[in-house]
Amino acid sequence: MRSPDVQQLGMFSYVSVEDRVPTDHPIRKLRVLVDTILGELDGLLGERYAEGGRPSIPPERILRASLLQVVYSVRSERLLMEQMN
Repeated sequence: MRSPDVQQLGMFSYVSVEDRVPTDHPIRKLRVLVDTILGELDGLLGERYAEGGRPSIPPERILRASLLQVVYSVRSERLLMEQMN
């Protein structure tokens, strides 16, 4: 079952992601591009998931995290999670 790609603002942090990234940072332009591409893939991604079962991590979130890992040359998912702060 595919979970919706909903951003949970402030669940574990008092400072939102939007406040952490400067307004002129290049990653913001990349985010717009990636969101556009993932929006086009929404139907295809939806077809790949069963109707029932446990909710999964949204594939869009996994793809965004993987892209950040590549852009910032982070060698593992564990390090990526540590460096997100």
